[in-house]
Amino acid sequence: MNKTSHKKLFLLDAMALIYRAYFAMSRNPLINSKGMNVSAISGFTSTLKELLDNEQPTHIAVVFDSMEPTAREETYSEYKANRQEMPEDISESIPVIKQIVTAFHIPILEESGYEADDVIGTLAKKAEQDGYEVYMVTPDKDFAQLVSDNIYMYKPAYMKNPRKILGLDEIKKEWNVQNPEQVIDILGMWGDAVDNIPGIPGIGEKTAKKLVGEYGSLEGVLEHLDQLKGKQQENVRNYADQARLSKQLATIMDDAPVEIDEEELVCSEPDRDKLAELFAELEFRSLGKRILGEEFNVNRQTQMNLFEGEEDDQTVVKPEDAGGKHIHNTEHDYRLVDTQEKRQELIEELLKAGEVFFDTETTSVDASNCFLVGLSVSMKPHTGYYVPLPDNEEQARAILEEFRPFFESETIRKIGQNIKFDILVLRWQGFVVKEPLFDTLIAHYLLEPEMRHNMTILAESYLGYTPEPIENLIGKKGKNQGNMRDVPIDKIKEYAIEDADITLQLKQKFAPLLQEDEKMDELFRNVEMPLIHVLADMEYKGVNIDKEFLSSYARELDQAIQALQKEVYELAGESFNLESPKQLGAILFEKLAIPYKGRKTKTGQYSTSEEKLADLAGDYKIAEKILDYRELHKLKSTYVDALPKLINPKDNRIHTTLNQAVAATGRLSSNNPNLQNIPIRTEKGRKIRKAFIPQDEQHTLLAADYSQIELRLVAEISEDGAMLEAFRNDIDIHAATAKRAK
Repeated sequence: MNKTSHKKLFLLDAMALIYRAYFAMSRNPLINSKGMNVSAISGFTSTLKELLDNEQPTHIAVVFDSMEPTAREETYSEYKANRQEMPEDISESIPVIKQIVTAFHIPILEESGYEADDVIGTLAKKAEQDGYEVYMVTPDKDFAQLVSDNIYMYKPAYMKNPRKILGLDEIKKEWNVQNPEQVIDILGMWGDAVDNIPGIPGIGEKTAKKLVGEYGSLEGVLEHLDQLKGKQQENVRNYADQARLSKQLATIMDDAPVEIDEEELVCSEPDRDKLAELFAELEFRSLGKRILGEEFNVNRQTQMNLFEGEEDDQTVVKPEDAGGKHIHNTEHDYRLVDTQEKRQELIEELLKAGEVFFDTETTSVDASNCFLVGLSVSMKPHTGYYVPLPDNEEQARAILEEFRPFFESETIRKIGQNIKFDILVLRWQGFVVKEPLFDTLIAHYLLEPEMRHNMTILAESYLGYTPEPIENLIGKKGKNQGNMRDVPIDKIKEYAIEDADITLQLKQKFAPLLQEDEKMDELFRNVEMPLIHVLADMEYKGVNIDKEFLSSYARELDQAIQALQKEVYELAGESFNLESPKQLGAILFEKLAIPYKGRKTKTGQYSTSEEKLADLAGDYKIAEKILDYRELHKLKSTYVDALPKLINPKDNRIHTTLNQAVAATGRLSSNNPNLQNIPIRTEKGRKIRKAFIPQDEQHTLLAADYSQIELRLVAEISEDGAMLEAFRNDIDIHAATAKRAK
């Protein structure tokens, strides 16, 4: 990253930028195939990228609010009380954004008991004294009070508005003040509905600016009360103390207990491998290419490895190179169980055990369409057994049959990492793994919902141990990757038992931590563990798809797409490649001379994004038709053509994967395919839902939604008689409320 000749420090107001990015796309949010709303993540990352490229800071930091109570809240308990609860999609995005910021090698600053405003204010003033040019990156108007000779407000580009840099002259003009500190006086009288700063009733922005312009400050206004008239004088007199409190609340501190660590703040090159991994997981195809270059490819990057319920990171890393404990320097006793006599001895031992840690080894990550290679079990740390299964399905099933009493025991606790996968694999073989269960992945999800939960990270974090990577056995992911059938039995044995052994040791760490919180432990035992079987049953059952309907609809969409293509060519006056942004941009903005607003892309091309075309659609029919073309093309490729390819040949049904431990808020997600994201906004999109049909004439599909769940909870918690009566009698709550209000 190039550096300028002088020191330029950029301080990013994280939450303000995250909220802005999220709501900018609230009408058309970005949802990836896992069902995650990634709008805030994408918008924030884009803003960060543009800032780094265009402004070339020498120093930078991203500042977050503290989760602890602040001095303002202690001074005024109603401070920010009117703010709505943070949207679930934003709370899920924050941990990911922090990972991205860290991968950019940008420090994250948080100070317990202080808002980001105060940390930024303090650092800005200190940095100015140390010779920095400081830019406060935020859309928040309150920061105007901090602007000085070398401190600026930096408002990033937003929607159609270009970025703005506000210095002393701009602030003085915009706020009608002699110095930026007078902004605090204006805010004290005006108040702030967002932060619930009361101000003075009847005094709005315009009046507050006028009064401060005339009298210099809030105190000056109070000293000249006799010059005010009527209701204004009455309000200022009656609410003088409230105005003083509001001014105090609106004042950004410049003495928070934070220091400038110049070395930490220096801009440096990002961790490209980490960013590639994150962007692949988020499915940031275009943004990934913008930041990492054209060589970035989502499909070649990190993907979930369901052999262990963990991620395959593309790089073969030998544990012995990573330092710490690993299988090659840790004493262990892993045994091969490859005869009937040995199996019988093992089964007898299993049936006496109170809990057993087990794992399956398979030929693929698709639980509904793979072959079992073997089973591994462990009952005490650093020991375990591996039972290989032959290629012959009938012989393999016969061996599994010997273990049926263990699988179906209702007294032995079966413990695994992502145990739902193992349950499903065995279910397809005709075996039911009965409760009780303990899943270390789910346990850690409850303990640390914002962290990642794959086995490698858990083992390294809690055990100081690096497991053997799967790539060391079957090679890197790709067309040349093998499967567990290709691996010598002695290597499979070590790898497979290690998984069960690590799971055992993780359980010993997590169980006491869960028990420290009675409610958490109850949630784990009574909700999350039983839910595993519910989800496994749903995945195993799958859903029926009408292939003939999809085939017919594909032809219908083809015709509509071709018709739209023809209309676009007629409007353009020539044929061209509609899939080429470069050719499309030349047609729209050069040949047809449609006015182009905003900057071109990084490669110097005109932007033909959906947002750009939507801006033009009202005035230019060709833009409207291109949007229609893209919608139908996406529907066909993403759903109509893709769904039939996911049908399992064993039962001609689609089997999604339901993820229990992805969203930090507890929401389930669905992928391969994402059945939570079937289109509904448009008529042609809704038509895809007709492809999901009952299994036969004796069954029907039922859509159920818990109506007004939030209001029902409010009624229950508040015990409001009128609300409870309305719900009990199935009366529309809004109609009932309106009736009572009359």
